[in-house]
Amino acid sequence: MISALNRLVAVVEEHLAEALDLQALAGDLGTTEHHLRRMFSSLAGMPLSEYVRRRCMTVAAADVVRGEEDLLTIAVRFGYGSTEAFGRAFRAVHGAGLSEVRRAGGPLRAQPQLRFRLTVEGSTPMDIRLVNRPSFRLIGHAARVPLFHEGINPHIQRHITALPPQEHGRLKDLSSTEPHGLLQICDDVDADGVEGSELTYLHGVAVSPGTSTPDDLDAIEVPAGAWAVFRSSGPHPQALQTMWAATATEWFPSNPWRLRPGPSIVAVLERAEDFTTATCELWLPVEPA
Repeated sequence: MISALNRLVAVVEEHLAEALDLQALAGDLGTTEHHLRRMFSSLAGMPLSEYVRRRCMTVAAADVVRGEEDLLTIAVRFGYGSTEAFGRAFRAVHGAGLSEVRRAGGPLRAQPQLRFRLTVEGSTPMDIRLVNRPSFRLIGHAARVPLFHEGINPHIQRHITALPPQEHGRLKDLSSTEPHGLLQICDDVDADGVEGSELTYLHGVAVSPGTSTPDDLDAIEVPAGAWAVFRSSGPHPQALQTMWAATATEWFPSNPWRLRPGPSIVAVLERAEDFTTATCELWLPVEPA
């Protein structure tokens, strides 16, 4: 995976002003676009599209400062149809306009070319099992919410607390297959993992495919496949979020598995009454790399 990411960075550098056929490149690298985007954003701390934009504007800044060409020529070279569009992208990266930078030589914010390296530290103990599951259904109450990387997501919290107390018991009674119990399910997550992008959150349970869904509940069909199941224990949600990050930084780069499209599922196995601590299982859909 590390070599694939470094090859991706090299291709970006070779074709900064061109549209990137990421699906074809991922195929050449023996992986998938979905996994490549997810691993890049997790390890780089930014979406691939943002990195490309920053690198493009970093290289373009040198041409702007030199002043040997008009701004429209530079804009077209980097894939923009007008100096206005180019100027907006330039300011978003550098915090200064084209004329200001051309006149004063700055200020500029450079994005260095990334290099990915695998450092094996074992800083996060990984309690994991791999399971193959037949198809199943996830049923419950769904809502569209923005993505949060750290802390409690207030939109999800409001969605859950708005449910009547007896509804949680009703859902638990419907649970009929693994992962058992009340589940926190995220689906349709942006592959780049952009904070603030929308996803589908489902507060629900897993049931077998033939189980009928009550009319007032939403459903997600989950195809058969392999799952990597990570266990975390400690302060909540910090321990869970730390484990989630470690799957990208430590487990996937050093194991022959990759993410496949599908929902991520959190099962709370044990928790304190005030939910300040918890033991959870994080289910991620995977396939052999």
